[in-house]
Amino acid sequence: MNKHLLAAAVMGALTMGGNITVGMSEAEAAVVNLARPGQGQLGHVKVNPYGYAPLSAIIGLGGKSPADVKVTVKGKGKTGLPISYDVSRTQLLTHDGVPVFGLYADYNNQVELSYLLDGKQVKETYKIFTQPVVGISVDGATHGFPTVTPKKVAKGWEDRLYWINHLVPDQDSQAIMWSAGGALEWDRWPVNFITDTEGEVRWYLDHNRMHDQNVIGKRGIIMGVHQVDNGDIIFAQGQKYYRMDLMGRIITERDLPNGYVDFSHAMKELPNGHYLLRAAKKNYVRDDGVVVNTVRDHILEIDQHGRLVDVWDLNKILDPMRDSLLIALDAKAVCLNVDDSAELDIEPDAPFGDYPGVGAGRNWAHVNSIDYDASDDSIIISPRHQATAIKIGRDKQVKWILGPAEGWKGELANKLLTPTDSKGNKLDCTPQGRCADTNFDFGYTQHTSWLVPEKGTLVTFDNGDGRYHEQPALAEMKYSRGVEYKIDEQNMTVKQVWEWGKNMGYEWYSPVTSVTDYEADKDSMMMYFASAELLTPNNTKPKLVEVKYGTQDVKVEMHIESTSPKQASYRSVVIRPQQAFGQ
Repeated sequence: MNKHLLAAAVMGALTMGGNITVGMSEAEAAVVNLARPGQGQLGHVKVNPYGYAPLSAIIGLGGKSPADVKVTVKGKGKTGLPISYDVSRTQLLTHDGVPVFGLYADYNNQVELSYLLDGKQVKETYKIFTQPVVGISVDGATHGFPTVTPKKVAKGWEDRLYWINHLVPDQDSQAIMWSAGGALEWDRWPVNFITDTEGEVRWYLDHNRMHDQNVIGKRGIIMGVHQVDNGDIIFAQGQKYYRMDLMGRIITERDLPNGYVDFSHAMKELPNGHYLLRAAKKNYVRDDGVVVNTVRDHILEIDQHGRLVDVWDLNKILDPMRDSLLIALDAKAVCLNVDDSAELDIEPDAPFGDYPGVGAGRNWAHVNSIDYDASDDSIIISPRHQATAIKIGRDKQVKWILGPAEGWKGELANKLLTPTDSKGNKLDCTPQGRCADTNFDFGYTQHTSWLVPEKGTLVTFDNGDGRYHEQPALAEMKYSRGVEYKIDEQNMTVKQVWEWGKNMGYEWYSPVTSVTDYEADKDSMMMYFASAELLTPNNTKPKLVEVKYGTQDVKVEMHIESTSPKQASYRSVVIRPQQAFGQ
């Protein structure tokens, strides 16, 4: 083979991803290998191997079988934070190489590998260059990607990694609607990234691969992000739900079951591998015969094969005509509708669609989280427009309601939990939830009402709009907080055991989105005030904190700045690389 044919073979094979040494002599193959050498004893480096995670890479095995592999992505500069994790044999086989997670953007990263090869210990360093982070340019933006500024990181907490689920609207975000109502127009660019405690981006999702405003199947908002037990990431967007690993490998991409539309907010993996998703019913026949697409009021249980195995229709379980909280809401803080001229119209003849109102076909429930209680096979929902939390059994019967009493009727009124003090004494509370001589308070327009099995409690993020079913004299009197409750199901009582954030005042007030989550590994509460300053003319400034459990002791505080005004984040999730790569 002459040198011109050899060069053509090399270029052709590299372009096609093939084996460039097929049909060559040993000498010719040696020339090719010298032209493109590996960096160590293993194979070549492939950056962004699956196309969705630009700050990931795979170091090929090069025909070798390393064991006891450990990866350390070294910190950048003098203060940079390393990311280290062990790699299981399953992960080596799955990726046909060593998965590398946590690279810096626009940087020649140094990645240290240690492993056993043929019984000998090997330690070597690979250099992996990455491209800059790609953001989104929208009208009014001051920069292309959210910025993260650490305010406090206590010793021993430096290794924290946080997934930031950020939302970016533009002029086409509400450009497409279903003819029968529904929430198809609820669409945002998905800016999802992982930050370390130095505020450096160490992973991000390619939004251009995940989202397309011109394709119904790729519209929506990425929400319901969780890192599940085996380290995978689950989430959904509009008409699809996904499972992905931290390398950006899509494991599951499925349409919602036939007859259902408009996922948002909540996805949960069950112990049996099923998923719970909060969606809506397409072509729902109301009692008056009108056919509509409903809004955020159905819970679906889907098995591992995509089969729908159960449905909770909240129009049949709760009272879709109850408006006690709806009529008290700030029009600028309903969902993500922050149009200053907005007015609430909740009358029964209000327009159908993603609007706050009563009756099937309107945003009367707005369920924004789902949890599962394996002890009695029940779900716990956070219906933002109805109550702090509601527990519903497999039989579709309500077990309890955590929230103010106003507006609940009939058998549902009998399911209300009674607030008590720390000694179990019944509190004197108004129907709107104002309790005398106590720190107890319900959550209002809350998000993420989740169980804490380790503590036997329930935590929620109390956004605080419509508190006591009214608007305060001054907007600056509003506040948000993380709060923890202890529920006694036998005696149908509830007491408040902890809160954080009330004293932070209006600067931290988050009218929508946000999360409170217990983190068992550090016995802490992580809270993301995801829409702080959303209602100001400035760029929105979400704030993230981790607080030692049961205390007011802040261990981590991070401030995020959006790229333009009225641009909320949704949630944050603590990410654990060892959970993803060590099993």
